[in-house]
Amino acid sequence: MHAISIEQPGGPEALVWAEAPDPVPGEGEVLVDVAASAVNRADVLQRQGFYNPPPGASPHPGLECSGRISAVGPGVSGWAVGDEVCALLSGGGYAERVAVPAGQLLPVPEGVDLVTAAALPEAACTVWSNLFMVAHVRPGETVLVHGGSSGIGTMAIQLAKAVGATVAVTAGGPEKLARCKELGADVLIDYREQDFVAEVRAATGGAGADVILDIIGAKYLARNVDALAVNGRLAVIGLQGGVKAELNLGTLLSKRAAIAGTTLRARPQAEKAAIVAAVREHVWPLVAAGRIRPVVHAVYPVREVAEAHRTMESSRHVGKLLLTM
Repeated sequence: MHAISIEQPGGPEALVWAEAPDPVPGEGEVLVDVAASAVNRADVLQRQGFYNPPPGASPHPGLECSGRISAVGPGVSGWAVGDEVCALLSGGGYAERVAVPAGQLLPVPEGVDLVTAAALPEAACTVWSNLFMVAHVRPGETVLVHGGSSGIGTMAIQLAKAVGATVAVTAGGPEKLARCKELGADVLIDYREQDFVAEVRAATGGAGADVILDIIGAKYLARNVDALAVNGRLAVIGLQGGVKAELNLGTLLSKRAAIAGTTLRARPQAEKAAIVAAVREHVWPLVAAGRIRPVVHAVYPVREVAEAHRTMESSRHVGKLLLTM
């Protein structure tokens, strides 16, 4: 087969389409002929040499894919050759074929085409696991989503609205905020021009956000805690703003607030399977009903992966960037 390899860490030009060994499905795995994959921030970090795959994972980038099952390994039930699926991966999506643990497979949702389905697994699993399995968002609560126009953000807006939450978002500029509003965001904050702490407090009568989903990390830590309501929950899922920060623990304690930090890629297979099962149960019916829709900014042939990475790094996009095989 062919796959995107990273021969030496570097810029987008480090991504090379080359021959690679065919994966063989092991116990509990299936082989998927990839139709499409998606570009995620983690792929950019891996290309730069900052985020190696977990032990045993494919060396090729790509944390999700869609395609058709071409072989079923021993010990797999419920899936058959020819099934159209999308999948959460630890790596290997930028390839013509990938071996996937059966517990990380999802059927292509009703009403979604095979290529577009590649935009769903990573965002849906990240958002569901953090907003609902960690932060326990409830109807009537206020959720602040940083990076509302990102792939994660566009999914978070829709899922939070679907359960009856009020959604505030930060994004850069009026065009991105307009797209967030189209998806259901109630409070629109331009982080370049406005103080999100003040805007969230104003929108909530001074109470603050019950839940914050944060991709920035250190740069926003203290301000996020300031923006939390009493009994608020902060879920940190990204470190675009650094890894070290100081925090006034008195503020955290006075609000009886909680901070959780999570990653998805390095979780054990059993944890990933539990998240995927929850997404299939709770999110897939919303997708089939048209209440949740994947937001795709652009689709690139895999040989144009360098341009897709440049778009990701420029932050010009809204939603997901896809690669077709």
